[in-house]
Amino acid sequence: MAEKKATKSVEEAKTSTAKKPAAKKTATKKVTQPAWVIDAESVGFRAGDVYQALSAAGKPLSVAEIAKASDKSEEEVLLGIGWLFKEGKIKGEDKLVTLA
Repeated sequence: MAEKKATKSVEEAKTSTAKKPAAKKTATKKVTQPAWVIDAESVGFRAGDVYQALSAAGKPLSVAEIAKASDKSEEEVLLGIGWLFKEGKIKGEDKLVTLA
């Protein structure tokens, strides 16, 4: 009896390995390119837009508020903020950005 069970399991193993499992589809993350060019001139213009928005507001603003005021995306605003931080033109206070 033990031989029959062993034989069955070997036969089952052969048939199960004969069937190839369906290939799994991997999720691919779609990377979108910005509609604007990332170079020194472009980032400098974004910095100017951020500075103008902060200057016009006269008070600290969040990234979302700056984006809305300057009609730019949050990514563009962050690029401009980085430029201005490096130049010492702005400072951060509790998730808000203000002129230095």
